[in-house]
Amino acid sequence: MTSGAKPLASIADPRLSGRAVKRVAFSQAEIAHRVTELGREITNAYPDGELLVLGLLKGSFIFLSDLVREITRPLQVDFLVASSYGDGMVSSGTVRLVYDPETELAGKDILLVEDIIDSGRTLNRLMTILKERKPRSLEICALLHKRIADGLKFDARFVGFDAPNEFLVGYGLDHAENFRHLPYIASLQ
Repeated sequence: MTSGAKPLASIADPRLSGRAVKRVAFSQAEIAHRVTELGREITNAYPDGELLVLGLLKGSFIFLSDLVREITRPLQVDFLVASSYGDGMVSSGTVRLVYDPETELAGKDILLVEDIIDSGRTLNRLMTILKERKPRSLEICALLHKRIADGLKFDARFVGFDAPNEFLVGYGLDHAENFRHLPYIASLQ
C-alpha cells in the first residue's frame, strides 16, 4: 500500500451496495499471481490427452476464465450448474444438478474447477456423477479450500489458497447473487 492510501474497508466501493468490507482475504494481485502459478502446474500435469476444463457455475466463472488463459496446452471448456445455497450463507445440504455438460466426458481428462470447497457436499455429489461417465481421469481444481469438510471423499489436486472459515465474496463468490464482480475476495461486515 502506498503512503496515504486508505485500507480497502474505509473506501466507498460502489460495487458493495453500501456494505462494508470486514477484511480483504486475498487481493487482486495475490489472486492473479496464484492463478498464473496454477496454470503452469496444470499445464505440466497434463502433457497429453484431451483436457476438458469443466467449470462449476456460477461461482467459478471468473476464476475459470483467468485460469484457462494461463494453461498453455490445448483444452476444451464446458460448464455445469449445481445448487446448494439458495439465498443463504450456509449450504442447505441438498445438491441439485441444474445444468449438465453437453460435452462427451468418456475418455477425457476432466478438471473440475470449483470456486470454494467448504462442506464438500456439492463436490461429493458431482464427482460421483462425473466418475460414472468414465473419464480418463478426474481431478479437482479449487480456488479456495476451507479445509473443514470432514465428509469430503475426493481431494483437490490443485488449490489456489487455503481459505479462512468465513463467508467470502468476490472474484466469482456471491451472497444472494451479489458481489461476484469484486476483483478481490473479502468478508463483509
